[in-house]
Amino acid sequence: MYWTGHVILIFVRSKPSEAVVEIDEVLAVPGKGLHGDHHFLGRSFKENDPGRELTLIEHEALTAIEKEHNVSLNPGESRRNIITENVPLNHLIGKEFRVGEVTLKGIRLCEPCSHLGELTQKEVLPALIHRGGLRAQILTKGNICAGDQVYVENNEPAKEAPHAGTNQRS
Repeated sequence: MYWTGHVILIFVRSKPSEAVVEIDEVLAVPGKGLHGDHHFLGRSFKENDPGRELTLIEHEALTAIEKEHNVSLNPGESRRNIITENVPLNHLIGKEFRVGEVTLKGIRLCEPCSHLGELTQKEVLPALIHRGGLRAQILTKGNICAGDQVYVENNEPAKEAPHAGTNQRS
C-alpha cells in the first residue's frame, strides 16, 4: 500500500439540510453509509446510490478557494463527511483505497450543487468546480477516526498527481 495522507475531520448530519456535527470516530457500513448520517438513517434524497454512502473533500481545496476566489468556507460548511489532508481525491475515481480500517471505492466527483450554494454562499459553486470532493462507496465495515491514514490499495503513486487544491480548469 502507498500512504497518501490522513483524515483531519469527520462530520455527519441526521437530516439533509441540517448543520453537520463534528465527531472523532464513526462506524462505516457498506450499503448504508456512516452511522448517524442521514443516508444511513434512510433520510436521503436519493437512496440506493453507492456514491452517496460517504463524501470526502481535501483541506487543500478549501484553502485554495479562499486564496483564488476569496471564498471562505469552513470545513463543516463543505457538507462533506470527511476532510482529508495530502490526499489527491480526484485521482481516486474507480480506485479502491483505505481510510483507517475501512476500504472504500471512489465513485465520482462530488461537484458543488445549488443546495450547497443556498446553505453557504453562491460564490462557492464556481470556486469548487472539479474540487468539491469525492463520492465513495463503503466496501468494508469498520471505524474511521480523525487522524487515520489514507492508503491507495494498488500501490499507484496517487500522491504525485495534482490534487484539487490546484486549479485544474482549462
